[in-house]
Amino acid sequence: MPVIVAPSLLASDFTAVAETLKTVGASGADWLHLDVMDGRFVPNITFGAKMVADIKPLAPCPLDVHLMIVEPDKHIEDFAKAGAAYITFHAEAAVHSHRLVEAIHNAGVKAGVSIVPSTPVSVIEILLPYVDLVLIMTVNPGFGGQHFIPECHTKIEQLNALRASSGASFLISADGGINAENAAAVHAAGADILVMGSAFFNQHDKQALVQHLHKIKV
Repeated sequence: MPVIVAPSLLASDFTAVAETLKTVGASGADWLHLDVMDGRFVPNITFGAKMVADIKPLAPCPLDVHLMIVEPDKHIEDFAKAGAAYITFHAEAAVHSHRLVEAIHNAGVKAGVSIVPSTPVSVIEILLPYVDLVLIMTVNPGFGGQHFIPECHTKIEQLNALRASSGASFLISADGGINAENAAAVHAAGADILVMGSAFFNQHDKQALVQHLHKIKV
């Protein structure tokens, strides 16, 4: 299966969101990644469910909503109604993670769990049979334009090994510092989804970039 390319709206120009959606569609990218930040779980503040709802009618691809917020359980219904295809929460921000996965599924949305670079894969191992996606943060969350943390490569490999040994079918997403130079190695480690911010939106020929990424083979 080709890699899933998921440009992150965070790295785009928020004054031209409609034009950005056209650009993403024309590039051939597969998903649109939406970073929801509350200024508490991470230092930055971005947008909420209204932005997702406004984007949905114009979106050229599924909306991959990444909740970098405290108390994510209070917002699942809003983001589900807004049109999220996937809702991913942080294990570090949830007390009852299994219940939260069930709530996302009950809302008719696919469920993901994410961990920051300092959190080991073992923390979420018990959730792996229940989730549709696991997002490995490969930078410290909160800001775009950071460099990939090399140690996170091992975490992706560990997660991929657990998936293979258990027969689970969740997707593995890598988010942070992904670019054309390291994409092949990240995919080879086991990542199915490459979330790209600055590396995508700063690229002049975005279609050529996506085509290059789709040709990556393990």
